[in-house]
Amino acid sequence: MGGRTIGGGIAGVAGAARDPLAAGDAGPGAASTTVRIHSVTTFGTVDGPGIRYVVFFQGCPLRCRYCHNRDMWGRRGGREWRVLDLAADIERYAPYLRPAGGGVTAGGGEPLLQAAGITELFSLAHRLGLTTALDTSGHSTVSPPVESLLDECDLVLLDIKQMDDARHRELTGVSNRLTLEFARGVARRRIPLRLRYVVLPGYTTDPADIAAFGEFAASLSGVEQIELLPYHAMGRYKWEAVGARYALHDVDPPTAEEMHRIREQLAPFSVPVRMPEVR
Repeated sequence: MGGRTIGGGIAGVAGAARDPLAAGDAGPGAASTTVRIHSVTTFGTVDGPGIRYVVFFQGCPLRCRYCHNRDMWGRRGGREWRVLDLAADIERYAPYLRPAGGGVTAGGGEPLLQAAGITELFSLAHRLGLTTALDTSGHSTVSPPVESLLDECDLVLLDIKQMDDARHRELTGVSNRLTLEFARGVARRRIPLRLRYVVLPGYTTDPADIAAFGEFAASLSGVEQIELLPYHAMGRYKWEAVGARYALHDVDPPTAEEMHRIREQLAPFSVPVRMPEVR
């Protein structure tokens, strides 16, 4: 999967290239969409192929009980940046991002809340010969701005929290209807898709839940793999930092046996399953 190279750099369009997350202003250059960003990482290795420049966009409509980015919920948090300035920073890293199909991943929070800005960012990433990946919960209608964003996506990483709608509401505060329809829309567009599933004991590990998830994954075209992610509480301190109570303080991470059981239950659905080493 390679990025679409249009030719030309970004720095000449944006003005003098500099680190936009340190500068704090828009700087000179052409007009550009502004976005709210929580943070970036310039050496991501688990959010798509190759090495990724990962942008964490501020704001999320879900209220997941296990959220490890609690500080990204509010849409007015983070800092505002011009997309062209962000792209100019990405250009500095492009030579080591390009090999092995590396590129730019938009995560969060929920990036679909800022679809127009990410569409512009992904278009500029393709101009640099980089691939694009969208890491999302899919909690959005496929509106014209989202359709435009999907046109610029080389890969979608989609979190499926729970297949049962009532239990999804209990876990995240919202229905799963939009997420499942979003998944079907991505599949219809034949965009490569990776499904992520957090293994949360007592909430997502029931055999009936796993069977429903496997059936759904098998029904979609273009699913490259399922990623099983073991629950962890490493983001608990972020809840405490904002004065919020972490509701799952008494839930332990899944055991290696539980992770392997779930992988084995998904095997008959003929979708490759990937998970980290669990001891």
